[in-house]
Amino acid sequence: MADSTTDCTLSDALARMIEDDAALLPQRFRLPGGHAELRAPGVIELIPDTTRGQAAATMISVGIHGDETAPIELLGRVAARLDAGQLQLAAPALLIVGHAAAIRAGTRYLETNLNRLFQRDGMHADDSRQEISRARVLMQAVDDFWATHRATGDTAAPDAVGVPLHLDMHTAIRESRYPRFAVEPFSATATPTEVWPVLAGAGLQAALSQHTHSWTFSHYSRHYHGVCSFTLELGRVAPFGANDLSALEPMAELLQARLTGTPPPTDQAERMAFFQVERELMRTSDDFTLAFSDDIANFTRFDSDELIAMDAIDGETRVGDTPLHVVFPNAKVERGARAALLVRSVSAPSS
Repeated sequence: MADSTTDCTLSDALARMIEDDAALLPQRFRLPGGHAELRAPGVIELIPDTTRGQAAATMISVGIHGDETAPIELLGRVAARLDAGQLQLAAPALLIVGHAAAIRAGTRYLETNLNRLFQRDGMHADDSRQEISRARVLMQAVDDFWATHRATGDTAAPDAVGVPLHLDMHTAIRESRYPRFAVEPFSATATPTEVWPVLAGAGLQAALSQHTHSWTFSHYSRHYHGVCSFTLELGRVAPFGANDLSALEPMAELLQARLTGTPPPTDQAERMAFFQVERELMRTSDDFTLAFSDDIANFTRFDSDELIAMDAIDGETRVGDTPLHVVFPNAKVERGARAALLVRSVSAPSS
């Protein structure tokens, strides 16, 4: 790779990584307020000349699933503003394009779901599937970044600007009663209360807290590095050019605030709906069906004793005494994979 600091923009770099001609990228290039360095395929670190105040580092990842295009376009919009000098880099960041091969193919994944593979132990040492090797590359990049920018464990900070964040941006495969929502990975450490108003200010309408380890990309930063992290669902899957980015402008403002080390817009956390995962519904057999239509919206409510699913091995799944909401239902997952989350409504976190 050429060693240059002038002949590339961040927008160019993101596009080239998706188009699989990253070999043409310089190892290093200038940005307004700092420079960028290529760390691995699809991984660029942004390094400010001067960090503003107590501004903390941010990881922003897109394209972990290749057909989820809105976050890619959103990051491209922010990159263009930085390239144009409308923003000045003043906080460290790591930008990740997760699965360029799947993005080019316009599909969720090629061989297996990348967003279930971020676990250090039991990582299928002899498995040659593309997603396995890609997960290893991304985990190493995450380890290197947080080793430099984050001490493991302590998420306390005086305000949201000083909280290290990993924002893993996705879109859902179906409609949702809350089109924009955050999934909080399982952790023994609570999310700092000052972060919830930031998510509300970024246009998030709901938050869903996991009840156990899930081995997603956002969970990796949270579990292994103690970093506050979220999977962000930002609307519904659509092809490139068919996304309404106007609804995501508040999220763009959050990304811009993180890169410039400035306070992001906030709103009352109570404006968001909060949910806690009650259980994961797993597909155990080939003979498995969900007891509702394929186009049901995320967060649809089911009342006591309503039938949710039928499995030839596990039998019927019904709602207990407390009403539950269904999130991420998908009867076509592989055997042994999660077919839905069953979640209950909870109160907003107290300040």
